[in-house]
Amino acid sequence: MRKVIWKKQAAQSNYEIPESVREELGISPRLASILQERNIKQEEIASFLYPHLRYLAQPEKWPGVSKGAKCLVDALLAGKKIVVWGDYDVDGITGVCVVLEVLQHYGFEPLWHLPERISEGYGLNEAALESYAEQGASVLLTVDCGISDFKAIERANELGFTIIISDHHLPQELLPLAHVLCNPKLADCPCSELAGVGVAFFLMAEVNTLLSKALNKPKMDMRTVLDLVAFGTLSDMVPLIEQNRILVKNGMLLLNDAKRLGFAALKHISKMNSKDLLSTRQIVFALAPRINAAGRMAEASMAVKLFMSKDIEEVKEIATTLDKYNEERKQEEKEMIIEALEQAGKQEDQPAIFVAKEEWNQGIVGIIASRLVEKYYKPAFVFCKDGDMWKASARSIERIHLHEALAHCAEYLDSFGGHQMAAGVRVEEKNFKAFQESFCAYLRKEYGGSAFEEVVYYDGELTFSEAVDYRFKKEIASLQPFGISNKEPVFLSPELTVKQAWLYGYLKNHIRLTLYDESSKTTVQVKMWGQAQNFPDDIVGKRMRVLFVLNLDTHSNLEEPIKIKYWNFIE
Repeated sequence: MRKVIWKKQAAQSNYEIPESVREELGISPRLASILQERNIKQEEIASFLYPHLRYLAQPEKWPGVSKGAKCLVDALLAGKKIVVWGDYDVDGITGVCVVLEVLQHYGFEPLWHLPERISEGYGLNEAALESYAEQGASVLLTVDCGISDFKAIERANELGFTIIISDHHLPQELLPLAHVLCNPKLADCPCSELAGVGVAFFLMAEVNTLLSKALNKPKMDMRTVLDLVAFGTLSDMVPLIEQNRILVKNGMLLLNDAKRLGFAALKHISKMNSKDLLSTRQIVFALAPRINAAGRMAEASMAVKLFMSKDIEEVKEIATTLDKYNEERKQEEKEMIIEALEQAGKQEDQPAIFVAKEEWNQGIVGIIASRLVEKYYKPAFVFCKDGDMWKASARSIERIHLHEALAHCAEYLDSFGGHQMAAGVRVEEKNFKAFQESFCAYLRKEYGGSAFEEVVYYDGELTFSEAVDYRFKKEIASLQPFGISNKEPVFLSPELTVKQAWLYGYLKNHIRLTLYDESSKTTVQVKMWGQAQNFPDDIVGKRMRVLFVLNLDTHSNLEEPIKIKYWNFIE
């Protein structure tokens, strides 16, 4: 188990929530302290704990949304043909579906395109744009892409397209010459960290209003697409605060109901009941990979059809195919990670990991980069060949801003894009080594060694008797959904004694412990999957402290009420 530093989370602000406010909201002092640590100010508590849709920001608050919606509606009413261009990941797929659902509600059937990862790559490409121009398309709406596609946008202008870019990725210093740019990172707005599907949602909500007035038809209920918005937002790993929290919290209600056939089939093929309550972890690590498998192993368009189809048999068939692709992806991933770890093991003295093989699957390199970050806790690049270029997916750690670091090495790159934690790069063979040296030199100069110390923050100490208190567990549950910028509360235990321990599972690689908290005279049982090798044979009787989270998925306090995250033995 990787060594980490434990630290008490300090409050991000020095205000205190008055007792009168706590009583009015019905929250305990402990929950108030956790909210303070997350910098949730007094006037924001109600909207954080009860994120109703009425708290969503109006269209004029978002850069480009009002102008983009009017531009799109004017084109539709003028009878112009539109092509919607998305990305091949979950964020882009769900964003395209949101656009299609709104336009189809008013009887419009736009063209739409998700690039094939291997033959086309990420973003816009000139050949496909030329093909759509030949089909009569004259309006281009991008979803989750476009802000860095300078050459393709230039060609789209030459072809006479009216261009509306909706994207959320970090823009470069120069901006593409589009008619409208809808991107929350271009100006102050209620949430600069919207996912691509979030940008599409706000754009199409305004399109919905304008079309309803222009055509004198009932507005589409935008709540019906919040399942797509929540799914795409969670999958893209953006901060779950502000507007994202409202979208995801409400969208997860629809995901749990699974009224959309595609989600019902997806839950079923993932061995879940269609009405099962989902955690964010299940969505990100069980459902999303099956959708991403479409873009990684075949065609992302399959996933759009899954979510848009009203045919039960078609939906079942697509879900089954996606599950098969996901199994193929996992097998290929196993083979790739073995080779990647062999290369990475020789770079432990470097501030970043660079591994490469010409034949690696472009659709899986991002997953491998994440695995390397988990193991080595440093930025990781996984390269494969794309024609005569080296192409990589990169992942970073919390305190190193990946996009900023890449910007300082831009002279060696053919192109790059992304955000703080994830990015993609393309580099010519002649600059391959120089880029790596430049990137590492920048990390050493800018960050030193402190950024590579993994720190786990906990919210406070908690006895086991407090951990099984039903009212407190309900309070913690009110903080969901958990994710980036709203992490699940972690607690430090008192000193514990191991009363019992036994291994289980076919390979005896899992361990179950009975732990006794003498301070509260409480005993709990916990299970840890795949951790048996990290515990000594003579563990019974040893004393330890653990960092743990509350098990909010368990209906009974008697059944594994906590989940251990980290542990240390007391000598």
